[in-house]
Amino acid sequence: MMRLSSFGADRPQAAPRSRQALAVLAALAAAAMVTACGGGSGGDKSATATLAVLETTDLHFNIRSYDYFKLADDPSYGFERTATLIRKARSEFANTLLVDNGDTIQGTALADYEAQVAPIACEQQLSMYKAMGVLQFDAGTLGNHEFNYGLPFLNQVLGGGLKVDGVDATKKCAGPGFPMTLANVISTQTNAPLVAPYVVLNREITGIDSDGKATRLPIKIGVIGFTTPGIMGWDKRHLEGKVRVTGAVEAAQKYVPELRSKGADIVVALLHGGLDASEYRADMENPGLYLSKVAGIDAMVMGHQHSVFPDTADKPAFSMAGVDNKAGTINGVPAVMASSWGKALGVVALSLRWDGKVWSVDKSKSKSELRNTATGKDAAGKVTYVAVDGSIAPVVEGQHQAAIRYVKTPVGQTDFRMGTQFADVGDPGAIQIVNQAQQDYVQRYVAANLPQYAQLPVLSVSAPFKSGFQGGADYTDVAAGPLAISSAADLYLYPNTVYAVKVTGAQVKSWLEAAAQRFNRIDPAAIADQWLISSFPGYNFDMFTTADVQYQIDVTQPVGSRIVGLQYKGQPINTAQEFVIATNNYRATSGKGFLPELDGRSTIYASPDTNRDVVIAYVKAHPQITRAANGAAQSWRFAKTPTAGKVLFTSAANALPVAQAAGLANISVEKADDGTGTQRAVYRIDLGQ
Repeated sequence: MMRLSSFGADRPQAAPRSRQALAVLAALAAAAMVTACGGGSGGDKSATATLAVLETTDLHFNIRSYDYFKLADDPSYGFERTATLIRKARSEFANTLLVDNGDTIQGTALADYEAQVAPIACEQQLSMYKAMGVLQFDAGTLGNHEFNYGLPFLNQVLGGGLKVDGVDATKKCAGPGFPMTLANVISTQTNAPLVAPYVVLNREITGIDSDGKATRLPIKIGVIGFTTPGIMGWDKRHLEGKVRVTGAVEAAQKYVPELRSKGADIVVALLHGGLDASEYRADMENPGLYLSKVAGIDAMVMGHQHSVFPDTADKPAFSMAGVDNKAGTINGVPAVMASSWGKALGVVALSLRWDGKVWSVDKSKSKSELRNTATGKDAAGKVTYVAVDGSIAPVVEGQHQAAIRYVKTPVGQTDFRMGTQFADVGDPGAIQIVNQAQQDYVQRYVAANLPQYAQLPVLSVSAPFKSGFQGGADYTDVAAGPLAISSAADLYLYPNTVYAVKVTGAQVKSWLEAAAQRFNRIDPAAIADQWLISSFPGYNFDMFTTADVQYQIDVTQPVGSRIVGLQYKGQPINTAQEFVIATNNYRATSGKGFLPELDGRSTIYASPDTNRDVVIAYVKAHPQITRAANGAAQSWRFAKTPTAGKVLFTSAANALPVAQAAGLANISVEKADDGTGTQRAVYRIDLGQ
């Protein structure tokens, strides 16, 4: 392994592999007969080799296959299983490049513990990076969630050197252990990229020359990273005035030629974003279709959408023009998106050719694929997974146990099971306590500090953040009995902060109309089965849970015309009346899809406190949580509409008692197992009741 150069930075050399492993790798490379690269030397003989780009993305600090909310193992995710896939890929390919695509340092109770509860010391490496160090990553980029804990913390965990206002750039800390790249976030202090826009990795790879002999030749690999521009809204409190963001395409057009001019034989783009068929904009969240068209990019890894590419399903997630799931290409560029939470490893096997003078990628012979940690089903129909890599858990065990002790801290008691399994169909059981906490917090702040708004009603909206996207276990599910911090973390998944916005009654209705996109349009006359829930994310299904606000959702109507009978305190809502709504920083600053004004201009209070901490404080102040007081206020119901056929939806298996306890008598089990192997069942809802 040769020296890596990134604006003068060197990377520690990887540990040498055994001779036997190298022999196996060379033999496999010979069998593959694909190109070896040389970066300017190696004689005038032609050669071929394969370079496998291995991608992790959206790990979200899921090091272990462990759910800190449920305090239980969960084999369906975790980097310790992805590590097994990485080692297997390395045994198959003589030449590999391991990259991480961001959203890495946030997402679990362990992440919050190390960032906020018991912040790690400068010389202490973040546990996520410590685990990744076992596999020796080559490069990475930053996702939007890297900015959640603020720039000083980011500076520390990246090792220091971020030249930006409010940060000590001279600080030298442990760092991730591999170079980070980010081309489209600019420090306003320096007018230069906050993080090195790219890195040039000097490597040697094994190939086969024109005489059929194994050869080792140098190659220069350029890696460039991009994040989503949404960070400027989502983490406005941390970033406003300190950084600015450019479009991924514009940044690529500037820096890819630089990479090539510095001798990069191939260029790999790390895009913390995905695919969107709409017209390109510089602030586009998922610009993969357009980034792939930038000249000079040989391979692209994607993420952020928590989806998969290539997708072998009958109805793939991405099927727009330019996307070829069979070939694994985006506009001809080999690409992958490896799900989330370590559930898959992306593999782009690049076919490389050296003609004695220059190196090139034969995209027609390159191959993209996903390797999942799920391996199939056993005789009983239960999903099976690859084994954990035993070298991961020991390096984080101390912090893992500390996080478990933290989340076990008792804060209260509940007399009912608080779940989101049926939040989509009317159960407020796990939403109301969040709304109550947010409302109480904002109401007290307004009364004490914002007298100009003191006469306005304060309401709160929240959404079921865990709504089954990751499978039947992906629901908030807090058992009756003692409430611990882990319960509060389950009730509010993200480290968002509380924001308050001022809106009118008319805007409240528009907000709710946008949230009602959660549902497909139902035809009452249709005899065939109809599915109730659309692809609109559950975390965007904002709802009120108070007797003061009442409304119905008519799913037989088109989007934009579904909210009927909207009332405030028993009277039709006054469209001109002003309200203060407690929400979170994401919705208040990046909610233009709900209301144009939710771009920051309606914000009257940007709190420094996380919604989760506000919920914990509320439970501590009201430790006896009851169904009657904290889980029974249904603000909304479906408009009664008898249907000729069945209306169906999926939720967690064996969860009907949750619906029954919430008084949802119109829910029944259609199929105890939906057949996907993801612990889901199919339920029927009678909209005529």
